Amino acid sequence: MTIGTASSISVHGNKTKYRRNRLSIGGWLVRILFACLFAFPLIFMVVSSFKPDDEIMADLSSVKAFLPTGNVSLDNYAQVFTRVPAARFLLNSVFITLITVVLGVLINSMAAFAIQRLNIRFKKIIFTFILATLMVPFETYAIPLLWWINQLPRPAIDQFGLYFTRGWMDTLTIQIIPFIANAFSVYLYMQYFETIPKDLDEAAKVDGAGWFRIYSRIVMPLSGPATATVVILSFLPMWNQYLWPLMVVQSENNRPVMIGVQYFQQMTTSWGQIMAYSSLITLPIIAVFVIFQRQFVSSIAATGVKG
Repeated sequence: MTIGTASSISVHGNKTKYRRNRLSIGGWLVRILFACLFAFPLIFMVVSSFKPDDEIMADLSSVKAFLPTGNVSLDNYAQVFTRVPAARFLLNSVFITLITVVLGVLINSMAAFAIQRLNIRFKKIIFTFILATLMVPFETYAIPLLWWINQLPRPAIDQFGLYFTRGWMDTLTIQIIPFIANAFSVYLYMQYFETIPKDLDEAAKVDGAGWFRIYSRIVMPLSGPATATVVILSFLPMWNQYLWPLMVVQSENNRPVMIGVQYFQQMTTSWGQIMAYSSLITLPIIAVFVIFQRQFVSSIAATGVKG
């Protein structure tokens, strides 16, 4: 009787394990299918960037459109850097995005820490006003913002020394400063800071730590997933900025890559070169997501469990 029971349990366990393996394989197949569907446009763009225009058009009706076959070369990329100052556009966007993201992480996390941890008056009202800014579209206050920034002092240096002029038009600064503070980043940090026990603050105070040391040595090191999420969600809109640079930048030296897309399309009608330029401005986005994807997914999962 005991042997029969053990045998039936073993058979039942094997069936359960088989079902789990089958579900696991099915899940992976579904993931691979969706990954291929989303990856096809990117693969087509990258592969086409290495082909001449006649081969791109000839391969559209076959699977060769997704394969690096035929006359593959780097001529399209060479033409990108020859026709327009693409390197300058890329460096401008990297500088603007990097400075905005780094300062945004610092300032928004400090604001969230102050509202969440410090005993300040009217902090609920302050937080309400911060969240209220999310309901105002950028197009609504773009013109007033442009007017105010154009009234600010701007330092300049010439052979006579340091002096100040008025207005930040046509500079990299005007593309950075207005976007450092971000209400959504403050909200994300506040939500994540709630999951960190305040007992750690009290223990640090007993050891003589001040608020800034608690913020920098305890809270922020434990907020890696939130920081990764803020980095990704801040990087994407800054890298894709188009309307604001179109309004405030006139010179070629200060243009970001997205303004350069329109400029580049006016210079050439070659699809291979357009694909090459598009690949250059897409790869940094993919790289940032790959670097921070694990912590980004962890942050989303933690928020979902909490909610």
